[in-house]
Amino acid sequence: MPVDTKGRLQYLDFLSSFSSEKAAPPPAPGDSAKAQRGCSVPEVSERSRSAGSSPTRDLKAGSKPRSHPCTPASTTPPLQNCEPIENKLRKKIQGCWREFLRECQERDANKQGEIPATEFQALVEKFNLDVNRDECRQLIVKYDLKNNGRFAYCNFIQSFVLLLNAKEASLMQRMKLQNANKMKEGGAETSPFYSALLRIQPQVVHCWRPVLRTLKAYDEGRTGLLSVADFRKVLRQYSVNLSEEEFFHILEYYDKTLSSKISYNNFLQAFLQ
Repeated sequence: MPVDTKGRLQYLDFLSSFSSEKAAPPPAPGDSAKAQRGCSVPEVSERSRSAGSSPTRDLKAGSKPRSHPCTPASTTPPLQNCEPIENKLRKKIQGCWREFLRECQERDANKQGEIPATEFQALVEKFNLDVNRDECRQLIVKYDLKNNGRFAYCNFIQSFVLLLNAKEASLMQRMKLQNANKMKEGGAETSPFYSALLRIQPQVVHCWRPVLRTLKAYDEGRTGLLSVADFRKVLRQYSVNLSEEEFFHILEYYDKTLSSKISYNNFLQAFLQ
């Protein structure tokens, strides 16, 4: 025990010595940080952690719907069986399709072969087409090819005016086309392609018989195929004039294999229903 020279207790030193034995050693820097975190954030029990969701589990659970995103059922318009409606409209459209096409083209500022659905509804009323509201809606759904609320009028009109797929042998027999049974499947049916065919349709229908005779005269081997240069020469001879862009789209369909040959039978039969 600390005493002075006279044997008296040095109580201050005594107390100081006593308190130093009980005092905790100074914390290390890392321990100090842990102690501060322990004071500011309450400890979570194992039970509460099991009841709650951990960030890792939440991330995994959240990743599941992202791996299977909820998208629209289809980006393409649903299939519509409009055959009864189109059969009812066939004679009417065939009698006024040129005027109908002209009206559509005036409303198609960007020349995309499509107009707003509301514009089609207005034309239905203007041309007194015999369709009710539900039938008009079905046609709009069928010909909204890009699912953007716009009506593809070229595709609509071509179904009444052009015959790109031969369906009846009797038709081919009446036309007496060479090697009609050897026609190959065509290329992509685009709006510019339809527009080009619809524009020249009146002239082709007017003179298709002499055109066919001349095409056969160029086809010495009777193959039903003609070179691109000869094919265009015959068309020009009968004033079936196509721009370079229009001719490109026609070649893209009738010569999709890039053979530089065109089946003139296939070409002509598209105009003769």
